[in-house]
Amino acid sequence: MINNNFVHWFRGSSPYIQAHRHKTFVINFGGEALQDESFQNLIHDFTLLSSLGIRLVLVHGIRPQIDARLQKLNHPARFHNRLRITDDVALQCVKEAAGLVRVEIEALLSMGLANSPMANAELKVASGNFVVAKPIGVIDGIDYTHTGAVRRINSDAIHAQLEQNNLVLISPIGYSPSGDVFNLSAEQVATAVSIALNAEKLIFLTEQSCIDANGNLIAQLTTEEANALLEQNDTLPDIMRQPLQAAIENCNAGIARVHLLNRHLDGALLLELFTRDGVGTLISSAPYEICRAATLNDIGGILELIKPLEQRGILAKRSREKIEMEIADYVVIERDGLIIGCTALHLAPENYAVLACLAVHKDYQGGARGQRLFSTALTQAKQHGVQTLFVLSTQTVQWFVERGFSLCEWAKVPDFLKALYNPQRNSKILFKTIE
Repeated sequence: MINNNFVHWFRGSSPYIQAHRHKTFVINFGGEALQDESFQNLIHDFTLLSSLGIRLVLVHGIRPQIDARLQKLNHPARFHNRLRITDDVALQCVKEAAGLVRVEIEALLSMGLANSPMANAELKVASGNFVVAKPIGVIDGIDYTHTGAVRRINSDAIHAQLEQNNLVLISPIGYSPSGDVFNLSAEQVATAVSIALNAEKLIFLTEQSCIDANGNLIAQLTTEEANALLEQNDTLPDIMRQPLQAAIENCNAGIARVHLLNRHLDGALLLELFTRDGVGTLISSAPYEICRAATLNDIGGILELIKPLEQRGILAKRSREKIEMEIADYVVIERDGLIIGCTALHLAPENYAVLACLAVHKDYQGGARGQRLFSTALTQAKQHGVQTLFVLSTQTVQWFVERGFSLCEWAKVPDFLKALYNPQRNSKILFKTIE
C-alpha cells in the first residue's frame, strides 16, 4: 500500500534539499541532550543532514556534566550574572567533562552498523583548537578566574575541514596564545562560530519551546520582537533567554535566520528544515512572511496559486501572457519563497478600479491573509484617487459584502466593465464607494 503522506512530504521537501546543499549550518545543543535516551535519534538526524550535503558544525554544551563532577567533589558550583565562576577545581571538571562528552559524541557519529540509520555512513568528525579565548577578568568585584570569552574563531581551519566533507565538533572551551584554557558559554561559542563562518543558519536545540503567555508556540519573531520579549518577560527561563539573546546578536551580524527548536520533539530538525512551516521559532531581522508588489519572477507562483481556484470556477481563467502584461497591478504574500496569496488592482477611467484575482493558498487560509491583501489594495486605490471600487464574484459575494461592498445594478455598471463582463460566468458585480 502506497503511503501518500510520505510521498507528498518527500516531494515537498525537495526544494529545501536543493536549497540546503553545500550550505553551512551551526547547531548548538546542551549537555542535557547527551543524557537523554533519544540523543541517538539526534545523531541519526545529524548524519542524514550531512549525507544531504549540508556542512555541519556542532557546538555542544557541558553544564550538567560539570555540575555532576563538582557535586562528587563536594565543591560548590558558583555563578554570578548567569555565568559560571570557574576556579581551579571547576576548570579541572570542565576539562574532564569536555573531553568525555566530545569522545562520546564522536563515538556515536562513528557508528555504521548494518540495518541502522547510519549504515555505511562513514562520517568523518574533526575537532580541535578552533576557538581562541581570553579571560573575562573581574566584573562587579567578582573574579571569574578561568571563565573566558571568545576572542576569535579560526574560521579558515574550520572551512578547511568542511571542504573535506568533515563534520566539525566544537566544545565550549577556548585557548589563549599563552596556552591557558578557558571555560566558555556554548551559546556564545555557537554565536561566534556562525558569525565567523557567515553560516546560512544557526540552530539552537533548546530544552523547551519558545512560547507566549498563553502557552502557544511562537512561530516567528523579528529581532525587534525578540528584544521586546526579553525586556518584557521577567519569567522567561535562562534556558530560553540565552538562545534568544544569541539569536538577536547573530541576526544583527548578518546571519539570515536563527532557529530555536525544542530538542524533545523527535525529528524537530528535519521538520524545521524540510517543511515550509517548521515546528520551532524562526528569528530573523526581517519578517518571514511579507506582502509586497509582484514582479515578473512571481508569475509562476501566481499561476500555481490560482489554478485550483480557476478549476473550481471561483476565479476567471487568466493566461500567463495576461498576468505578465498586468504584473504591475498585482501584490503578493510571500512565505519563504512560496507565493501564498495574491490580488490585483486594475485602474480604470473616471476614478474607477477593479479588484481582481484575490486568492489565498488553501494551506494558509484562516489567518486574515485575504483581509491583508484587500487592505493593501484598498490603500493603493486611495493613493490613486479611486472613488469606486468594483469586484466580480461567483462564490465569495458574502465576504465582500462584509467589507462594505454592495450589489451593483447592471444599468449602473460602467461601460468599460460591461465590455469585460463574461455572461457565461454569470458573476455578481459589487461596488464599494471609497471615502
